[in-house]
Amino acid sequence: MAKSYTESIKIKKRRKRIAANIILTIMVISSIFPIAWMFLSSLMTQGDLATGTLGKPINWQNYIEMWKNINFFAYLKNSLIICGVTTLVTLSLAVFAGYAVAKYKFPGSGIFGSTVLATQMIPGMMFLLPLYMMFINVQEKFGIKIVNTYPGLIITYSAFFIPFSIWILRGFFATIPKELEEAARIDGCSKFGALIRVILPISTTGIIATGIYIFLMAWDELLFAWVLTTDISTQTIPVGIRLYVGNFQNRYDLMMAASVVTTIPVLIMFFALQKKFISGMTAGAVKG
Repeated sequence: MAKSYTESIKIKKRRKRIAANIILTIMVISSIFPIAWMFLSSLMTQGDLATGTLGKPINWQNYIEMWKNINFFAYLKNSLIICGVTTLVTLSLAVFAGYAVAKYKFPGSGIFGSTVLATQMIPGMMFLLPLYMMFINVQEKFGIKIVNTYPGLIITYSAFFIPFSIWILRGFFATIPKELEEAARIDGCSKFGALIRVILPISTTGIIATGIYIFLMAWDELLFAWVLTTDISTQTIPVGIRLYVGNFQNRYDLMMAASVVTTIPVLIMFFALQKKFISGMTAGAVKG
């Protein structure tokens, strides 16, 4: 009887494990399929793509033609500059704010943390028109050009990504024992010195995870980049990819090739830092 009961428990566990594996497999396939289809589409001719058939032979010419159809390198350069500077600016501000909220109690500190997270519940589209009008008014009244400039997009992206970055880093800093800072203070460090010399070096995992999040969000953003930039001097990759459709003709084959090229640096960065990204995000979720 006991043996029968034990076997039934093992069978239930095995069924649960099989069901979990099936669900995970479906989720993985669902995640990989769009990427695989994007890559296959980038190797198809325009005619084959329109009919939904994989052409033979494989058409690598799309990857050469995509650079000639539009100045894709200019969009790549703009994205790297804007996303890179946005990541640095956002991290510089979010690190200090997140540490202050996590470690120091001040009037309204609890409400401040909740308010920071609440700002992410408002759709970004609602800010588009007011932000654009504000930039135009600043330009008309003070002569400071913000629309169609690097600083305009960097300021916009930083403003959007700072709140959530503070929330992520706040949770991560909250897991660091306060005794570490106290020991540094005893050794002669100021509060700022303790943060720079002790806290930040052991917080690199969380900071890198937050930096990856910021960079990826800025890299994929289209709506504000489309409205706040007007020519190739400042337009980013998502805007450039959009021009393959409806600019002169609908070249979905070139758009897919450009999408693959755009995805490669992001994938390289993510896989190179995935351990730090995952451990940083999970550490920040423990307490906060």
